[in-house]
Amino acid sequence: MSSPVIDRPTDTGTPGAPRLKGRSTPWRERFFHLSLWASLAVAVVFLASLLAYVIVEGWPRLDPRVWTNFPDIIDPGQAGAQSAIMGTIWVIAFTALYCLPTGILTAIYLEEYADPNRWWNRAIEINIQNLAAVPSIVYGILGLGVISRGLGFGQTVLTASLTLSLLVLPVVIISSREAIRAVPQSIRQASLALGATQWQTVRRQVLPAAVPGMATGSILALSRAIGEAAPLLLLGGLTFITFNPTGAQSAFTVLPIQIFNWISQSRAEFTALASAAIVILLMILLAMNSVAIWLRNRYSRRW
Repeated sequence: MSSPVIDRPTDTGTPGAPRLKGRSTPWRERFFHLSLWASLAVAVVFLASLLAYVIVEGWPRLDPRVWTNFPDIIDPGQAGAQSAIMGTIWVIAFTALYCLPTGILTAIYLEEYADPNRWWNRAIEINIQNLAAVPSIVYGILGLGVISRGLGFGQTVLTASLTLSLLVLPVVIISSREAIRAVPQSIRQASLALGATQWQTVRRQVLPAAVPGMATGSILALSRAIGEAAPLLLLGGLTFITFNPTGAQSAFTVLPIQIFNWISQSRAEFTALASAAIVILLMILLAMNSVAIWLRNRYSRRW
């Protein structure tokens, strides 16, 4: 008795292999893909339109006068934003000095040392997650009531830096925790098995591996702080300053406040000046984000 023979359709690519009939893509999946591409296209078109409008409006004033001259209400043709640029640098520098060490150390404690079964550690985690969604104006109210008036710091660089530090601290903590959590447990176990203490393991194994993610999250958090205007306006940030800050106790203004002041003016010259200041602020943000991307690509590891 002969065995049955099964005819196999041949394929041009692989002789003798069975041919599988492919299924067509469902129309709902195609519609979903088209919706995603359409949403992306709308966002990109609007962003490109805004950037083009700002660059065209500010092009006549994109010259060294913008970063070498001080604000001038009488003669907008000679006005500049040097005090706002320097104030932004001072405020962001002190913000990084206050929030980065605090946020990174908090992330290390919560990920490496905290007992998740303790109620106070769970309360800290819940509050950090909730604070990340609080509007910035609420931090401005807190800074005005507690830091400026309660502690007596006044309308200074120190007050603005502490307020912005509170604003971006939850973002720094969350991003640092995610970077630490991404380090495999096998790295920690191997270090502990060789006789290293927990702190030596964290300092020599975990932190070097988590630095790219922590640096990226920290720079992006500072990028958010550099564009904030609402809390600083509530703190009483001055809109017309003709001198650069000289320390933490100096009066200040920043680029978002200066742009807000120029936009509110009625003369067309100030609109061009505000557009030029917006371009400078965007360049600073682009530089910070580029550094974050470079750090991530340069020092990231694949486990």
